[in-house]
Order: sequence, then structure tokens, then C-alpha cells
Amino acid sequence: MITAAGFVLVRLRLMGTKHKTLQVMAEKPDGTMDVEGCAELSRALSDFIDADPEMIEGEFDLEVSSPGIDRPLTRLTDFARWSGHEAKIELTAMLDGRKRFKGTLLGLEGSDVVFAFDKDRIKLPFAAIAEAKLILTDKLIEEDLKSREEPNSNVRQAHGEH
Repeated sequence: MITAAGFVLVRLRLMGTKHKTLQVMAEKPDGTMDVEGCAELSRALSDFIDADPEMIEGEFDLEVSSPGIDRPLTRLTDFARWSGHEAKIELTAMLDGRKRFKGTLLGLEGSDVVFAFDKDRIKLPFAAIAEAKLILTDKLIEEDLKSREEPNSNVRQAHGEH
């Protein structure tokens, strides 16, 4: 449904027990998202959910947002797309005595995320990543601003998609 509305899903979460919030994080295919896009997707999702009231049990709030500059990394392609930027990664299980890593994304090798951490180059299996997020840095802000200023540019080109 999100794709049919012209957007790409970044993250979907249903949070809460008594009072639920359906959090939808999405972007346009070019990697951008603005207030109008959020409103458009929110209306489309509301109509879709209203058509099948049993889809989500009970009352809930719908929250539609862009991923933001310090976005979560949820798809394998995100790790290649944001190569060269700093990130925090949390694994589902311990690896060499730790679950949390902070360092620089170096891209992909197959389905492993290559990551520079404490002067080491490590490979983290994508399937073992519980959560990952870009860290807000001057470099990330500079690239985001540059991509907004360049006419006819899109985020994937500005960030060097591989």
C-alpha cells in the first residue's frame, strides 16, 4: 500500500499496549520527504486502514514521519547508501563480548555490513543487527544541505549509492 502511494517504507512500528501508536517512517523514491508527503501518506494510510477496521485491534494513533537526517538504517541497501558516515549499531546477540558498536560504515560484502570500529574493520551479519542509526555529524549535515541546494539532485546521488 505504501509503495502504491508512491513512497518507500523505512520503518513500521506498532507501539504501546493500552494506547497504541502505529509509527510509519517513509520517504519518496528519491530519498526525500516533506510535510506534504507525510500528510499525503497519512491520508492514504488512514483510508486504507478505515477500509478494514479489523486490521489493527483497538484504537490507535497514526504517526507518519520522514526518517530525518540521523535516520535509522533498516534495509541492507541503507548500509551501502550511507557508507562513509558514522553510525551506531546494536546486535541481537553478543559478538566478541559486545552488542553495541559505534563507528564508520564502510559498505557491504554480500549480506555483511562492513564497519570501522576502534581501528578495526569488522563484518557484522545484517541478520544479526537489531537496530542501527546514523549519527548526526557535520559531514552528514553538510551532505544533506548540499543535496537540497543542487537542482535536480536526489539524495541517492548526493550520497553516492553503490
